[in-house]
Amino acid sequence: MGRALRSFAAYARPIQLQSTRNSSSCPFSKRQRSQIAPTAELNEEIFANARPYSEVPGPRPIPILGNTWRMVPVIGQFDISEFAKVTKQFLDTYGRIVRLGGLIGRPDLLFVYDADEIERMYRREGPTPFRPAMPCLVKYKSEVRKDFFGELPGVVGVHGDQWRRFRSKVQRPILQPQTVKKYVAPIELVTEDFIKYMVDARDENGDLPHEFDNDIHRWSLECIGRVALDVRLGCLSPQLNSNSEPQRIIDAAKFALRNVAVLELKAPYWRYIPTPLWSKYVNNMNFFVEICSRYINEALERLKTKKVTSENDLSLLERVLRSEGDPKIATIMALDLILVGIDTISMAVCSILYQAATRLEQQDKMAEEIRRVLPDPSKPLSYSDLDKLHYTKAFVREVFRMYSTVIGNGRTLQDDDVICGYHIPKGVQVVFPTIVTGNMEQFVSDPLEFKPERWLEGGGKLHPFASLPYGFGARICLGRRFADLEIQVLLAKLLSRYRLEYHHEPLDYAVTFMYAPDGPLRLRMIER
Repeated sequence: MGRALRSFAAYARPIQLQSTRNSSSCPFSKRQRSQIAPTAELNEEIFANARPYSEVPGPRPIPILGNTWRMVPVIGQFDISEFAKVTKQFLDTYGRIVRLGGLIGRPDLLFVYDADEIERMYRREGPTPFRPAMPCLVKYKSEVRKDFFGELPGVVGVHGDQWRRFRSKVQRPILQPQTVKKYVAPIELVTEDFIKYMVDARDENGDLPHEFDNDIHRWSLECIGRVALDVRLGCLSPQLNSNSEPQRIIDAAKFALRNVAVLELKAPYWRYIPTPLWSKYVNNMNFFVEICSRYINEALERLKTKKVTSENDLSLLERVLRSEGDPKIATIMALDLILVGIDTISMAVCSILYQAATRLEQQDKMAEEIRRVLPDPSKPLSYSDLDKLHYTKAFVREVFRMYSTVIGNGRTLQDDDVICGYHIPKGVQVVFPTIVTGNMEQFVSDPLEFKPERWLEGGGKLHPFASLPYGFGARICLGRRFADLEIQVLLAKLLSRYRLEYHHEPLDYAVTFMYAPDGPLRLRMIER
């Protein structure tokens, strides 16, 4: 033990290079910039010339504790809430490729800060790519509640043929533009109710309350409930209290996602013993299953008596129920959409509204565009109207580029690969830190300048794989069309009538599970 402590003391100092920084370019970069080689096959010569995996730079693990100690409070160097800054520190210290190994109970993490390499990996992946998932959710679905999830456990935290078979059952109705168009009016009604709630919630200065971020979660859950469960959950009722079912769903979703990093990186002991945090996680997930099962069964009963003349008469949920005939498929679909949708969309909206309130020139451009496309604010929205809001969409993309709500995406290698000149073995989890690559001048012109116009104009650098808010390829976000719809409807309805301002201390960004403003979102809401 004394030897281990001496080893620990030797490593408990600022991060040091494990090897010299690799200044050579990646082997595919030159060809990829000419758009020739993203799908080029690796050959024996490339592997023979690659440097060994042991030479990939990164924080040095110590005996017994590896690198896990860096996430431990008091003695550790990395605060999980600051992980976006940590990923930038990795780039500054080690270069374009960084290995974080020695993590208790999980594979090495390999951070890749090269958009050309990211493109190559995305374009070469097969039909069932493995995304680094949440092992805690995998364990819950495959072991704790295998009795419920069985052989088709959904799309979140699931890989391989199980993932492919489940996704094939639900992706057609979810991704069809015609299905999304059907929800413009329902989402608009929810959003109108939310804006009325916002108006009544303002104080004498017009400022929204300290807990406004939770109100955004309530709007998000009401939207998702309308899409995934076919019901209005009543999330926007002014009488809602902390013990109400909608608030319990929100709290459960926050807990499930925001403790993933803690469970996976800081306290992975649940893999071996049932820790209190793990037990609470299981109880939260059981609550989700119970809620979703109840609402799906109610929808199934309604469908039995519903007169249907064409598929257009059916909601998303009803299409899945009718085509599959198994309510469990619909239940698991709804569970996955709610679990990952509430906090993700809510935190994205918090970021978008905060940036709009602190960038008034760009906000006024959005409002002008919205009034031009929608001169009569009382007229119901249409999908074609929303599609004309080009600058508004570009503003959202620019927020996602500079302040990516999802700090990274990635893949678990299913075969050996060569990345940035290094031979990387299968099983390593490769992380694509879009929060960093979207702000690198190698891939984006003037990356520190907030410029929505870059998404509308030609010229300048804007690598298509530097910022991918919804991912890419076979595992692109299944609910992205609905997320975009909810955001566009909210901005169209809100900014056409109200100006948002912010008159408090500037907010820093931090990582919960998402990357978003950290602190009370006290926006000022003023009639235009």
